[in-house]
Amino acid sequence: MPFPEQDALPMLSVTPIPALGDNYIWLLRQDTNVDVCVVDPGDAGPVIQLLERENLTLSTVLITHHHQDHTGGLAELIERYSPHVIGPDNPDIAGIDQTVREGDEFRVLGRLFEVHEVPGHTLDHIAFFTAGIPPLLFCGDTMFSGGCGRLFEGTPAQMHDSLGRLSVLPDDTMVFAAHEYTLANLRFALAADPHNTDVVKALDECQRARELDRPTLPSTLGREKRINPFLRCDDHLVREAAASQGDTGTSEATFATLRAWKDNF
Repeated sequence: MPFPEQDALPMLSVTPIPALGDNYIWLLRQDTNVDVCVVDPGDAGPVIQLLERENLTLSTVLITHHHQDHTGGLAELIERYSPHVIGPDNPDIAGIDQTVREGDEFRVLGRLFEVHEVPGHTLDHIAFFTAGIPPLLFCGDTMFSGGCGRLFEGTPAQMHDSLGRLSVLPDDTMVFAAHEYTLANLRFALAADPHNTDVVKALDECQRARELDRPTLPSTLGREKRINPFLRCDDHLVREAAASQGDTGTSEATFATLRAWKDNF
């Protein structure tokens, strides 16, 4: 029997679970379903508190990469709830039931998700995208609002390519990054893209959100294309600002210069 069309499926709500100072563990649910999914549980404690408080059942866990702040709560959640764990093909991550690669698809809570390999921050990094209404992207530490992850294992060329492949997703895609880094990223964006009024507006909006202890996430991909310098390496004004820091001869070289500049900003 074929699956129903995406737009006929119930919508997913996504709740941020703050953890470890600046992480977000994302919880996915349908309003009428007690089964839920969490993405990158770096700490089991706040996940357990929410599940127990709202009488929810953890059925699925998605893992984007092996870093401890994304996997640190996995063992305790497995022991307590026995969820199905989906993640990258990395034997260093204990507890994964289903390893996935580029182009793989699976269903969670009735929604079809597709896998994108996005090396750069780490070599095993993957992102999860569902083209429902609205489209949702869980990108871990690859793309942040206003920025991108540090290159701990991959190369600038890999990260530039990874961001480029994510950037072709629909502009209304909601971007669920894993960290509350937005203010710092936008301050850098002002230096890297100093004439961009969209960055100025975004910084003001995000400062007010944080003053109210509200997340600056999710963003949308269309917004990121306007404010994120790492997605704007072909823009001549970004290249001009980056030129004093290093090579900007190509889009890839501009990205490498921006990433090195941000590392020491």
